[in-house]
Amino acid sequence: MANIKDVAREAGVSVATVSRVFNDSGLVSEDTRRAVREVAERLNYWPNGVARSLITNRTHAVGVLLPDLHGEFFSEVIRGIDLTARRVGLHLLVSSSHSDHGELIAALRSMRGRIDGLVVMAPDVDAHDALRLVAGHFPVVVLDPGSGSHDFHTISIANAQGAHAVTSHLLALGHRRIATITGPERNTDARERLEGYRGALRDARVEPCAGLEIPGDFTERSGYEAAARLLALSPRPTAVFAGNDNMAIGLMSALSDLGVQVPADLAVSGFDDIALARYVSPPLTTVHVDAFHLGERSVEMLSGILGPVPIVPLPSHELLRTRLVVRASCGAPSAEGADPRGARRLEP
Repeated sequence: MANIKDVAREAGVSVATVSRVFNDSGLVSEDTRRAVREVAERLNYWPNGVARSLITNRTHAVGVLLPDLHGEFFSEVIRGIDLTARRVGLHLLVSSSHSDHGELIAALRSMRGRIDGLVVMAPDVDAHDALRLVAGHFPVVVLDPGSGSHDFHTISIANAQGAHAVTSHLLALGHRRIATITGPERNTDARERLEGYRGALRDARVEPCAGLEIPGDFTERSGYEAAARLLALSPRPTAVFAGNDNMAIGLMSALSDLGVQVPADLAVSGFDDIALARYVSPPLTTVHVDAFHLGERSVEMLSGILGPVPIVPLPSHELLRTRLVVRASCGAPSAEGADPRGARRLEP
């Protein structure tokens, strides 16, 4: 295997110049940089990452910590992170915490010294204390943080506004007895979506009813199991807002098994607009979240902080807008020019 001396000799430059090229130093001309990299590629030279990190005090890697790595929403977030990281020359170290406080701390500690910065989605209300333990060691961008994250750079999802929009849509269709399947109690997404649902009811002078708020955990199974509780209510609800698409899809599966027709017997809506939402039968009315852009923007924000010379800016806070996507599961007519699955898009 070729070493740095072989590259320097073949390129006709010093070892120090080769080192500067691979450490992205600004002290090398573009012609020299190109020549050295061409020689390195021809000789199949790979710089020693450990030695490079010791010299530059940079790993050129970022940590990514998500509550889960399973499911369409998280895969889209990771896809946005991955493609953007490659574009700006960063590598990824990916892990999950499963929304467990102990696992979150363990994952954060394991990344210390191995990354230049961290992108973390920590929707549990107890996560912020754990993040503060590592915030001084590298820059942190927190995705969908809820309240209490003002010390970090954040990108939040407009959860309450999206939930308000889809509930208002159901109200506009004439529904007054609207149930909801909530997410985990200590999850900030779930809390904000529940507040958006309640706010829309109050705005329409419909008093929220605790009996219509069915607990779930954002999984298909919890949506499936919620069906029996919803159908046992008297009087039954005429519409349901599920806190995410996974629960909505699980609910629709259970209703199909029980012979309950959607939307004729019960209108159903969700949140996230995962790819599967448009292919279930009937296609699911939901709230679109651009998960790819969420991941993309997080790396752009972190890359800007790191830069050629790391900076320490004041924490910035961005809001990712949502939009209502109307499909057949709520019983609304399709708009002209809708896509083949009968969807139309409305701003909340």
